[in-house]
Amino acid sequence: MTGPNFRFTHYDLNLQRAGMAIEVTLNAVNNVRLMNAVNFQRFTERLDFKYVGGVARKSPVRLVIPDNGHWHIIVDAEGHHGLAESSVKMLATPAMQSPQKKAS
Repeated sequence: MTGPNFRFTHYDLNLQRAGMAIEVTLNAVNNVRLMNAVNFQRFTERLDFKYVGGVARKSPVRLVIPDNGHWHIIVDAEGHHGLAESSVKMLATPAMQSPQKKAS
């Protein structure tokens, strides 16, 4: 697998449920791309691929998993000065948080 001709960082999110929120933190402007396993394979083969996201000018970036399946985050420097340092964390979605008590 030769991969793209620009630098990138890959995060394998494994199997995720639709609606799960992802937060990506960057120290510079870069592209942040969320893609399923098929599109990640196409990305590594330098074929056309689809993704959610784009140029991240502010950090953190929050993305939501659109469908159940195996997902990947790519942070890349295509069109930018250099590869940003980055980190990814999963966020609790409202359905996963404990219910709040109502004031009496």
